[in-house]
Amino acid sequence: MNIKRDHTKKVKKPWPTKEAMEQIYDMNLWGSNGSDFYSGEGSHHPNIKKPYVEKLSQFLESFESPITVCDLGCGDFNVGKELVQYAKEYFAVDIVDSLILRNKEKFKHDRVTFYCLDIAKDELPVADCAIIRQVFQHISNAEIESTLAKLSSYRYVIITEHLPNGNFEPNIDIISGQGIRLKKKSGVDVLVPPFNFKAKKVTNLLTIPLGTNKGVLVTNLYKTY
Repeated sequence: MNIKRDHTKKVKKPWPTKEAMEQIYDMNLWGSNGSDFYSGEGSHHPNIKKPYVEKLSQFLESFESPITVCDLGCGDFNVGKELVQYAKEYFAVDIVDSLILRNKEKFKHDRVTFYCLDIAKDELPVADCAIIRQVFQHISNAEIESTLAKLSSYRYVIITEHLPNGNFEPNIDIISGQGIRLKKKSGVDVLVPPFNFKAKKVTNLLTIPLGTNKGVLVTNLYKTY
């Protein structure tokens, strides 16, 4: 469909994230293990998944009473399913409708509620802790900034990102989709411009080397208040 534009006004382009993520799953762009939905090695490779689940479960078990968790970008829920037992309630969010419908059928649990939401645009579930695992690396700076503005309501925020080895220029902008900033020798650091995320305390929970020229997976815990 052709759209006639008024070039005297600034045209606000829509964020293509929903369509891009739907295409990723439809075309198995993150690979496939024979299942209908596959969120890639970051959710399935034992050398990545196992230490992450161990660190997150240790954190969640450290509370005298279980806390509520909001998983922003839950994907195929291959990781989230391992953490549910440690939460009082677990809210799992993703942008792909068909993926959320599948998760609702496959992972029925009285502590889990699935939501199909755009984390940059929509109101997010209320919880004590937000988990954002390898999500920001795929989306634009505008979407990251919009999402971060909502995260101060969570006392704890746990962010995992794929970063280059050594020094790098952070937060080079991209168009949302399959790729990540690593191709631009960049990665997301929410503490520096243009984001400047405010946290009272930052703790590195886990760093996983992925090999020469493949970067590292870094998981940080941000205490906001």
